[in-house]
Amino acid sequence: ILETGIDEFAERGLDGANINVIAKKAGVSVGVIYKYFGDKDSFFLACVRHSLALLDAVLSEAISHETDIESGIESIVRALIVHAREHKSHNAMYNEITSGGCKKYAAELAREIEGRTARVYSELLENARAAGTVDPGLDPKLFAFFLDDMFMMLQFSYSCDYYAERMKIFCGESADKEDIAEYMITFIEKALIKEA
Repeated sequence: ILETGIDEFAERGLDGANINVIAKKAGVSVGVIYKYFGDKDSFFLACVRHSLALLDAVLSEAISHETDIESGIESIVRALIVHAREHKSHNAMYNEITSGGCKKYAAELAREIEGRTARVYSELLENARAAGTVDPGLDPKLFAFFLDDMFMMLQFSYSCDYYAERMKIFCGESADKEDIAEYMITFIEKALIKEA
């Protein structure tokens, strides 16, 4: 039911999504959705939180075995590409939220969504700074913000039509996905890693 809801919210936004359509596609009655979620807004928030739990798991797995900043960045980039390809609707729903399609929950969702990635990226950068592998003057919170901006665009490029076309314009019609990952990893590492 949640995955069907995510598809609908990604396509139509919170206001345009239809619980009747979601119920029909999920093979349940409208009453079942309202029994467990109360109203459309509560169901929408449950869909967002379901998507966030999956992203949390992806990021946690990506950095759980990494001991240095280079490996951490590489794992995150590759994991986000796989996640974006496998869960296009999740990222498209997130794009809908970030583009202003959900103003009444903007502040709440920004704190909830971005708070997660901000912690992961800031911690990764703070650990690298403490280990002396990045510039000691680097501000982990600011750099985490810039990283997240790049990672967000990367994910949208694999899951949202507009951003997929944008990637083709910048990188070419036949841009090799592996090359894109490698270039992004190299770009970030050159910006981050302190020369010995």
